[in-house]
Order: sequence, then structure tokens, then C-alpha cells
Amino acid sequence: MSTEVLSIRIRKELKDEAQKLNINLKEVVEKALADAIEQEKRKKLEEAINALLPKMDKISEDQWVKAVKECRRER
Repeated sequence: MSTEVLSIRIRKELKDEAQKLNINLKEVVEKALADAIEQEKRKKLEEAINALLPKMDKISEDQWVKAVKECRRER
């Protein structure tokens, strides 16, 4: 896995307190960034689903079943 250098500015008091408490800033930043990315992906997926749902009302259950069966046969 490759890494990138990221330079950020934080309040000195926060950095000093984190050092006193032996908090690994790299781990904290990576976890916060990973969580933010996951949250944004979920938000975009939810928006896409909400955009599709009204269009799906026009499709009957039989049409869904037929489409699923066709997709399975294509594999």
C-alpha cells in the first residue's frame, strides 16, 4: 500500500495535549478520513436510490422477477 504525505494545521494546544496523552495523530486522522469517506459514499448511494425509487413504482413485480431471471441466465 502506498502512502501520501498530508500536511495539516491544528491548534497547538490540541497537538500538545495529544502528545501528552500518547494519541497517535496519524491513526486518528486516517480513521476520521476513512469514516468521512464511508459516510459520503453512503449518502451518495442513498441519493441514487431515492432518485430511482419513484421510477420503480411503474414496474410490476412480474417484470422484476422476469428481469432477475434474465440476468441470472446471462451469467
